[in-house]
Amino acid sequence: MTDSRLNLSAGFASVSVAMILVIAKLWALSQTGALSIGASLADSAMDLMMALGGLMAIYYAARPPDEDHRFGHTSAEDLAALGQSTFILLSSGVIAVSALRRLLSPAPVLVGQETAGVAVMVLSIILTVCLVLWQRRVAQTTGSKVVAADSLHYLGDLVPNIGAIIALMASAAFGLTMIDSVVALAAAAMLALGGLRIGKSAWDALMDRSAPQDIVDNIARIARNFDGVDDFHDLKTRMAGSKPFIHVHIEVNGDQTLREAHAISAGLKSAILDVYPRADVIIHKDVSGEAD
Repeated sequence: MTDSRLNLSAGFASVSVAMILVIAKLWALSQTGALSIGASLADSAMDLMMALGGLMAIYYAARPPDEDHRFGHTSAEDLAALGQSTFILLSSGVIAVSALRRLLSPAPVLVGQETAGVAVMVLSIILTVCLVLWQRRVAQTTGSKVVAADSLHYLGDLVPNIGAIIALMASAAFGLTMIDSVVALAAAAMLALGGLRIGKSAWDALMDRSAPQDIVDNIARIARNFDGVDDFHDLKTRMAGSKPFIHVHIEVNGDQTLREAHAISAGLKSAILDVYPRADVIIHKDVSGEAD
């Protein structure tokens, strides 16, 4: 199976699992009225949106540049992520307000049908673990950062799911219904932090912020140690989705032939692509000691 098909299979699996969990948790919420399940439902709805966005990103990432998009289509990832982060923040706010109202209410709403809720959350954990294992296998095979990021996100979803089970069991065994609201508040805080992180990353990419410092430092190390490169300057980077764009000026011996200088440039580009295979690399050659 080709890399693109593997990535698409992981994307379709992510969408399918998220859709199943949204339907199951909607039913569980109607049966139990537990806010902890409501928080988990919102998280699964967010997962569904992100999975659809990830699937679209995988599809667009495989498309070559065209007449209207000379640098490709990877910025669609950032636009989708910005919309997703807004949805996440709104969802976390609604959950937090509902949880606080229950905590402050003199007559809190009782949680019922705890067994049904626990069963749905156990199903959620099983499906999530299976999906994460498949996504990690695909990411290791293809090197897809979209699949790897989605895998990490689903791994983080296990926390609110386990919290919801604890809240439901505490309610059934000890009548501690307040735990449900506390778990919902914690889940809302996690959602908000995740939304802010996603939104900041998308905003930075849309504003052409430089690639992460570890990428910049690694590119500088490769250029500095490459045979035939005397020096380099004007190293510029930016991110579009998960794709880094890299521009760098290298200084080479001016007495060698153009063919020899070009071979050095091509070799350096190949070395960078070995480390960052999805990158777009442009290298400009200057004569050593004469670069302005």
